[in-house]
Amino acid sequence: MNAPGKTQYLRVLTRSPTSLFSLVVLVLFALVAIFAPWLAPYGPFDIVYDSAHQVVRLSPPTAQHWLGTTNWGMDVLSQMIWGTRVALMVGLISALASALVGTFVGLVAGYFGGWVDEALMRVTDVAFAIPFLPFAMVVISMARPSLGLVIVLIVAFLWRVTARVIRAQVLSLRTRTFVRAAWVSGASPTRIISRHILPNVLPLSFLYVAVGVQSGVMLEAALSFLGFGDPNQQSWGYILNASFKAGAMRSAWWWVLPPSVALALFVICVFMVTRAYEEVLNPRLRLE
Repeated sequence: MNAPGKTQYLRVLTRSPTSLFSLVVLVLFALVAIFAPWLAPYGPFDIVYDSAHQVVRLSPPTAQHWLGTTNWGMDVLSQMIWGTRVALMVGLISALASALVGTFVGLVAGYFGGWVDEALMRVTDVAFAIPFLPFAMVVISMARPSLGLVIVLIVAFLWRVTARVIRAQVLSLRTRTFVRAAWVSGASPTRIISRHILPNVLPLSFLYVAVGVQSGVMLEAALSFLGFGDPNQQSWGYILNASFKAGAMRSAWWWVLPPSVALALFVICVFMVTRAYEEVLNPRLRLE
């Protein structure tokens, strides 16, 4: 199994207008997250005032506040921009960490087999049996809510799928001729795994990094919407939670619609780009 080349991936990606559009949107999300301090008119929790020094509460979109304000007089556009940074940070960190853990577990379990495989897969089974939201809410309720804790909980939830898939791939690879030849020549397990098996499973790991970004953003938004996110961080889920608690889900559409659209657009775009990557890994998925 050869790793897909960059030109091959770009060719598949640009051939589909939907995938290309999705990539452009994701790049825009990334740019907004990187330059949030310069793009946001206000801080994530700043209260805005009018010329009479009155708090601008529940104002619909205007020239001064493009996405209106909240019941506390906070600028929704600024909250959305800062929320983009939090969403992408949680998504990227949790996806990379979960892919790293899952790939390591899958490599070790698949290559060594025996009791090592049995022990690691039973741990994976236990991880599969734990429902994320109830478990995360209990842990956060017992600890101090923080963005770091949310990321750790998401990683503990996401690694299990990667581990299963990588293990299955390693079980197939370890019977290949080039792996057996390396073993006969006296190569150590560490060298065989790092030089011969790992390069062949990395494309799958990268795929689950992309999937993990999508899942991480959605899980953080779900926890924040339920009131278990970091209260010191402005995220899309936190914006929806605040609008729900204020009873503005129907009356203040400008407060509810932007984070909802951002979440849906981000998830859809990640899915479309991930599908293009899957077409590179599996040519049978490509349209003729």
